[in-house]
This record gives sequence, structure tokens and C-alpha cells, in this order.
Amino acid sequence: MTPAAPPPVSPPPVSPSPIAPPAIVRRDLIRLNASPADKAAAIREAAQMLVAAGLIAPAYAGSMERREAVANTFLGAGVAIPHGMVEDRGMVRGNGVAILQIRDGVTWNDGQTARLVVAIAATSDAHIGILRRLTRLLQDEDRLARLMVTDQPGDILRALTDDAGAAGGSGMPAGDLPRSFTWTVDYPTGLHARPAASWADTARRFAGPIRVRHGTETADAKNMIPLLQLGLRAGDEITVSADGADADRALERMRAVMTRISAEEQTAARRAAERAAAPTTGWTPPADDRSPVIAGLAASPGLAIGRVHLLATGPLTVPDRPVPLIEGGDILHDALQLTREQLKVLADDTARRLGAAEAGIFQAQAGLLDDADLVTLTCQLMVEGHGVAWSWHEAVERQASALARLDNPVLAARAADLRDVGRRVLLRIDPSLKAGGADDLPDEPCILIAPDLSPSDTAGLDTGRVIGLATAQGGPTSHTAILARTLGLPAMVAGGGSLLDLEPGTRVILDGQAGRLYPDPSDAAIASATAWAAEQQAQRLRDAEQRGLPARTRDGHTVEIGANVNRPDQVAMALDQGAEAVGLMRTEFLFLERSRTPDEDEQYAYYRDMAAALDGRTLIVRALDIGGDKQVAHLGLPHEDNPFLGVRGARLLLRRPDLLEPQLRALYRAAADGARLSIMFPMITSLGEVLELRRIAEGIRTELGAPEVPLGIMVEVPSTAIQADIFAPHVDFFSIGTNDLTQYGLAIDRQHPDLAAEADSLHPAVLRLIAMTVDGARKSGRWVGVCGGIAGDPFGAALLVGLGVEELSMTPRDIPAVKARLRQLDHVALQRLAAEALAAGTAADVRALEGRLS
Repeated sequence: MTPAAPPPVSPPPVSPSPIAPPAIVRRDLIRLNASPADKAAAIREAAQMLVAAGLIAPAYAGSMERREAVANTFLGAGVAIPHGMVEDRGMVRGNGVAILQIRDGVTWNDGQTARLVVAIAATSDAHIGILRRLTRLLQDEDRLARLMVTDQPGDILRALTDDAGAAGGSGMPAGDLPRSFTWTVDYPTGLHARPAASWADTARRFAGPIRVRHGTETADAKNMIPLLQLGLRAGDEITVSADGADADRALERMRAVMTRISAEEQTAARRAAERAAAPTTGWTPPADDRSPVIAGLAASPGLAIGRVHLLATGPLTVPDRPVPLIEGGDILHDALQLTREQLKVLADDTARRLGAAEAGIFQAQAGLLDDADLVTLTCQLMVEGHGVAWSWHEAVERQASALARLDNPVLAARAADLRDVGRRVLLRIDPSLKAGGADDLPDEPCILIAPDLSPSDTAGLDTGRVIGLATAQGGPTSHTAILARTLGLPAMVAGGGSLLDLEPGTRVILDGQAGRLYPDPSDAAIASATAWAAEQQAQRLRDAEQRGLPARTRDGHTVEIGANVNRPDQVAMALDQGAEAVGLMRTEFLFLERSRTPDEDEQYAYYRDMAAALDGRTLIVRALDIGGDKQVAHLGLPHEDNPFLGVRGARLLLRRPDLLEPQLRALYRAAADGARLSIMFPMITSLGEVLELRRIAEGIRTELGAPEVPLGIMVEVPSTAIQADIFAPHVDFFSIGTNDLTQYGLAIDRQHPDLAAEADSLHPAVLRLIAMTVDGARKSGRWVGVCGGIAGDPFGAALLVGLGVEELSMTPRDIPAVKARLRQLDHVALQRLAAEALAAGTAADVRALEGRLS
């Protein structure tokens, strides 16, 4: 049989249709069922198509072959993107791609078979849209497989033009798709990161393209950064359009989500206005004082008096070191994944220390890493021959600059977030880089003034030399503000450009609680502020001086005070703050802070070191608590639509003996070495779980010949609190996680940025669940502790003691104030106060009882 003749080198010219897609992807440059003999032949055939179309000079074919010698252009999943050398771009006469479908495949490199070859000719960034679509296709295996065998060039054409990107140089046409609706933005602060993340998340659930248009600017609704770059303000009219089989359902869902967020945003704005109008408890200048003032937003309470130091910020220099494309892709992928895990750790830790609303900032920041435009632009720059670190930094700067140019302070803060998360990734790509920071400080204590500070800048501050922060940009929910509160530094944000006009060395008063900075204050103002600060400091010092004393009420009732810690190196600080034990060791951080699961020996060494640091004091270790808001990529857990109601805590441990048993063995080995530890199991919802966990633990203990240790459970769901008397005979103690108990008891996601303020653990319903737990535990002589957020609030701690809680565990920095408050009170009076709280109607009614404490 005579073999079929090969296809002609150049197809007959086709006149472009008036409704043809953008010239970069043309039907006449798609060749189906090509059969090149090898990789070189495939490159030559694709190059000849581009030559025939007038898009490249003939010599550019040689440039494409030379590129293969210095970089691998195989993207993966059967897709290759040959292109020429950067220095030969002058041979490119127009933007376009030639596509070869090779059904039988051609070997590209060892172990790599290309079935779809997309040869690129580009004089600019016009082909970013194609690369973006290819990036997405690599993750859509079914569709990609169909394209490699289709006999319809239109299938490939649509795959590389539909939903190609966003406006602003990304290749997306500014028109609307066939189905659409108009909507007026009624978010008081316009479209910012959190609602944009919700829009993008909703859009990504549908297969077809979805666009958002404002005037002539259009954004891909599935990508957060292009949505933010539209700069939408309250009152702007937009058009949301969609195409595809699911277009109607997509638009219906988008409208519902956008409308739902309207109510949330308006409620949040109203509450913010109420907070702004509320009287401040900070320092008030003397009535006749005429000192000038720079007004900003309160970010972290406290008063600081000192001279300003202006932080000099400059661009980060990132060397351009190209690597093979596949190697570069792996480096970028790993850096992104490690950064996502790092941000999850920060979000979880922040939720416990500062609350869900603050933790939501970290979640929104993590969402920036999922933006396809950002990743695709990085890949495109790498394809052009640039290094991984340089390409990522350049892509972040382009996106952040576009956001910063918008006349919107909320989006300017998001630009800072993008730069900061970009630097996190950058340091993962190249740890040798210096990410910048406030390291050039005067010897004397100063108040740091800057346009803005990244979380990395703030976290690395020397608090011995920096006594306060004030930034021209940013917001009270920025990472900078969160970390300033954690560090105990007075801070103000959004002070405007007048801050940066201050002369270095100017003396100022910074009131972080009121969000005010007073330059060149009068002597009377300084005297007043100094006296006020001294009074506040004296109270803190009194608390600190007595932090080693027990938390014993005036009538002799003693409560044990523990600390919540994650690592052995945190124990010394906790003990210094007055902790008497570790009431909660969160072992999930052993898993979250690394890219693989720690084995039994590694865990054993960790628990042994923790016990050694405590020097005989009690250590309560919580077994691995994964699920809900804590996900670990390397565990390979299945995706859940509602992880908070899914397989988490004890449910996961019982389904994964490979996680439970090594951890129990490591803990019992530490106990055999003398560690004074207790084990508690998280997210218990049934007695059957407790009985099975005890059976497994006892089997391992017996096998190792280890001593018995107390086994307790976390009370985090209402059903466990209600059945505490049923659980009590089978456990040694209870520890209440008030954050989760509040979430499940009030049906409010504690990570929800707008509802989190309503998830108040002092709600009477939550207090009743705590009281039920205490009553049920007493029937079997078991003790109850609390390791949730309200344990570290002096008033919350007082109510818990009144309810009968015997142990409180909290963030170490909260210990001195809690112990001092309890020592001022009578246990009998607290019991009466707790009874009133149980009878209250709302959380506000409960908090109003604080004035009754004496």
C-alpha cells in the first residue's frame, strides 16, 4: 500500500472573515493529523506555516531550533511551544501561532511526547492569552485529550480563544459574550479583594467563559487580579456576560453571589462607621492644646513618643538566571505550593490569636497566588528565556503596579499584599535574595514612618529600636496592622502623603488607638501624653511583675493557667509570661510547616524536646487536627465542598491509621522517657470515636510498655457538650475549643470576614454549652479546661471561672493580664455573674456585665 503523501508545506491562503477571531490564532494556521518524522521536522513544519503566513522571516526557523538547545519548550501533558531566541525577535514580523496536531505523537525529549505543537511568533506580549489558555488546558486533561484527536480545527481554535484573558494587554477582546446582565456596584468601598475572590471562585465553577466589563475595560471573571484592576467603585455599572452550555446557570449564580455580598458589604460598612463614631479610649490632648495632627486609621493600640525615622524603600534587584523550562516550572510550582502552606499556617495562627476577620486577610492573600494571569505571565517570561525568580518578580511588579495606579486606597492595599506575597514566593524560589526591610535604623528608639510596610518588614522589626509605626498607605486590616498588634507596637495606617513630608528626627506623639500622629507637640501635650502612657505602662508592669503568682481569687479559688504553643522554642517565652503548663500543643504545625509527613522518630524527638523545655510541667498534646480551615497538601486528602462539616479531626485520624498510629507511638515513647504529657483528641462527635481511639491508644501503649497517660477530648461541637455526661466515664478530661464551639453553635463561619464579628464566644448560647460540659464532667469527677480565644480575654476568663472551668490555656502574651484580673475577683461573685450571663439574651448583654466586676 502506497503511503499517503505528506501535507503541503503551506496551505492555500484563506481570506480572513469579517468575524474571524483575533489574528494571533487563525484557522489556516491549524494543521490536523500532521506526521513529522521527529522533533526537528515538527519545528520546521510549524515554522514554514508561520513563514507562509508572513509572520516570521525564514531564518527564524533556525532560531527556533537553536532555542531547543538552551531550553526545553515542552510544557507537559503532550503540549510543546517552540519559539525563537530572544535576540532574534527582530525576525518576527507579526504576532501569531502555528499549531500542529500530531495524533501519533513525536518524541520531544527523552520521556516526553508532543501531540500538540504550538509554535509562537510574537513581537510583544500579545500571545499571553494563548499561554494562559494553554496553562488552563494542561489542567483540563479530558478536553486536551479531545483536541489531540479532533478532526475539527474549530475545536482547537475555540480552545485557544475562548476566555483568553483579561483586558489591559492580556489578549481579551473588550466585547460581551452572548448571555449577559447589567448590575450596579453597590459595595460601599467598591470591589476589593474579598468580594473579588468570591466572584472569581464562583466563576471558576463553570466551564464556559465569564467576563465582567466596565466601559471598555473587560476582565476574566475567573481571575481575581484582573477583576481588581477594573477599579470598580460604588455606583459603577458593569456587564457580566457568559457563553457555553452552562452560561445561564453561571449568570444566575454570579448575580446571586454578587447580590448576597452587597448585603454583607453594606452591613460591614455600617459597623465600621459605628466603630469610627464610637468614642475612643486613647489619649486626649489637653483642651487648649493647638498641636498639629495627622489623622489616619487606628491599627494597633498604644501611645509612643519619639523621633521619626523615614524608611528608605527601593526596588529589589533580582538577577536573571535562566534555567531549562521544565526545571523552572518545577521550581515555581514548589515555591507556590510552599507559600500557600505557609499562608495557611499564618491564617490558622492568626485566627486563634486575633480572630477570624484578621485571618481572612491571609486567605485573600493566598487567593492572589491562584490567579492564572499572574502564573501565566511568569511562564511566558520564562518561555522567552528569563530566569524563574526574575520572571516571577517582573510579573508581580506588573500586576501590582496596575493595581496601585488605580485611584482607590483599598486596591492600593491589595497591591502591597500582592508585592508581599510575591516576595514570599521569591524567597522560596531563591533563598539567597534579600527581600528588603527595615534594617537601617538609628540606635535610639524611633517611630518608623514609611509609605507602606510589608508583613515581612513588620515581622522582622527590632522592637528594641522601633517603638511605633505609621504608614501613609495601608488599612487597619492589613498584615502590617495585624503584626503590629501581635508585637504590641502602637501603629497608625493610611496617614497620607503628609506623613512622608515629615523631616527625619521630628519629635511626634503617636496614638495607635485613635489613629493620630501629632508632629512637634507642645510641652504640655508631651507632659500629658507621657503621664497617660506611664499610667498604662504601670498597670502592665504590675501585671507582669506578678505573672509568676498563681491565678487565685481573693476567696482562695485557684485556676491553672497554661499556654497555647506550637514548638519547643516557644516554651521559654510562655513560662516567662507566667504559664504553668502547656495547655495546648497544636501538632498539626509539625505537618503544615513542611512539604512531607514527619515520621515517628521525628515526632518523638519533637515531643521529647517540648517536654524537656517544660522541665516536668504538664504538657497537653492535641492529636493531629487536620481538616476544615487546615489543609495539608502532602497528605493527599480529597477535596470537600464543606470541609468544616466533613472529614476532620478524629474522623480523619480513624480513617488514616498511617497518621494516627505513628503519632501515638511517638507520644507514648516520649512518655516512657519521662515526659509528663496528656493526649487529647480533636473534633469528637460520637462516643464510638472515643472508644475506638482509646482502644488503639491502649494497644500501642501495651506494645511499647509505656506508662498510662491521661486521654481527653476536645469539645468543639454542640452535640459533645450536650452529651458530656455520657462521654465523661470514658475520658480523663475535657478541653473546650471555644472558637469552633462558637462556629458550630451559632452557625457562623469563624473565617467569614463579614460575619466573624457576630461569632462572639460570649454569646449566652455558647456559655450554656460550656456550662453543660462542666455539669456533665462533674458527674464523673472530670475536670474541664478551655483553650479557645475567650480564655485569653480577662473578662471572658472571669466568666469561665464562674462557670466552673478549672484550667485556662491561652496565647502567652495574654497570661499576665488574665492572672492579674482573676486575683482581683471573688469566685463566689463570679459564679453569680456567670448565672446572670447564662440568663442574658445577647452577647452584648453579656459584655455589658463587665462593668459589674469589682
